[in-house]
Amino acid sequence: MNVRRSAAVLAAATALTCAATPAMAASPSPSPTPVIPSGLYGDADPTYDGVWRQSLALLAQDTVGVRPADKAVDWLTGQQCATGAFAAFRADPAKPCDAKLMVDSNSTAAAVQALAALGGHDTEVDKAVGWLKSAQNADGGWGYAPGGASDANSTSVVIGALTAAGEKPAEVVKGGHSPYDALLKLALPCDAGGAFAYQPDKQGKLTANADATAAGVLGALGLGMAPGAGRKSDAVCAGTGRASAQQAAASGAAYLAKSVAKDNHLMSVLPGAENQPDYGNTADAVVALAAQGGAEQAEKPLAWLEKNSAAWAKQSGPAAYAQLIFAAHATGSDPRVFGGTDLVAALNATGPAPQPAENSGKTATDEPGDKAEDDAKGEDSDDGYGVLWTVGVFLVAGIGIGFLISGRRKQRP
Repeated sequence: MNVRRSAAVLAAATALTCAATPAMAASPSPSPTPVIPSGLYGDADPTYDGVWRQSLALLAQDTVGVRPADKAVDWLTGQQCATGAFAAFRADPAKPCDAKLMVDSNSTAAAVQALAALGGHDTEVDKAVGWLKSAQNADGGWGYAPGGASDANSTSVVIGALTAAGEKPAEVVKGGHSPYDALLKLALPCDAGGAFAYQPDKQGKLTANADATAAGVLGALGLGMAPGAGRKSDAVCAGTGRASAQQAAASGAAYLAKSVAKDNHLMSVLPGAENQPDYGNTADAVVALAAQGGAEQAEKPLAWLEKNSAAWAKQSGPAAYAQLIFAAHATGSDPRVFGGTDLVAALNATGPAPQPAENSGKTATDEPGDKAEDDAKGEDSDDGYGVLWTVGVFLVAGIGIGFLISGRRKQRP
């Protein structure tokens, strides 16, 4: 994948395509060359990931103490609808949002995380959070599109947004259920591997999904996409029966640690795609492992990314650079010396030049782990989130729709 995988977005794309577009024998007509708006990071068609990749880029810059260009931030805020929601991309922000525009939880939550981190955007953040609350399902979770069945990726990225906005996710309740209730229903027991599923299948069965697990670990911890390292703990599957949020995070991390143990990276499992390393999802796994406290399990996949991810990131663009910056940040590594690549400079080069260093209001020297500890939320916090959630280039085999990120990839938003 080119950017962070978002299983939620992929599912939405597949559903929409299957419902509205029959398979075609003829090749699709060539797409016109996209017009890249001023202020947007990346030079690829932003139709499906504009807000997602911009949000990740701005959040990554803030994480390393870089203050983004005003025009880049203005582009993102200009994408917001009057309702507070964000769509993946609005080609004409001057035109009011209407019922035909597909707004989504992933783009909105990612924008909240970025704008809350930057500060000074309380109005936009509050409106977006209000919309997210209005789109919450009765089980406490969120689907990619309003009214869609809850999934682990979307629920987790929204939990991160709520935390970033100063909310307590455990207290954001719908139908008597919190986001953690919805997320824990998607956690497999230890004897089934301890992973998170994206969604139940039609028979209600849960199938382990590495992308959903990386997102779910952060969600269960009440964290956003750019956490610091957590307190040291073993990534082990924690017991049987209904797990607490902290136990589910530990179990999910154990699944990820086992998944990367052989090759030090995850493999792409997207139907129709070649069997190949999944760089974005591996970066998400590193973040999740480090945030949960299993930084030692993250060392080898991080080293693999340092050695092998440069070409992928260069091709994939800002969301990919952001994912790698998040991985470096979560493990206490220097993103400016990442396997011979300055990730920060490479990200900055994909869009408007950031403000001069003297105008930066933050530094990159904040101690990791404090926020992870303080922000761990939920009914079970005493027992103890990254599409991607989540938007990228749509990939649906046999159909002319391309799918960050982007996680995550995705990754694979």
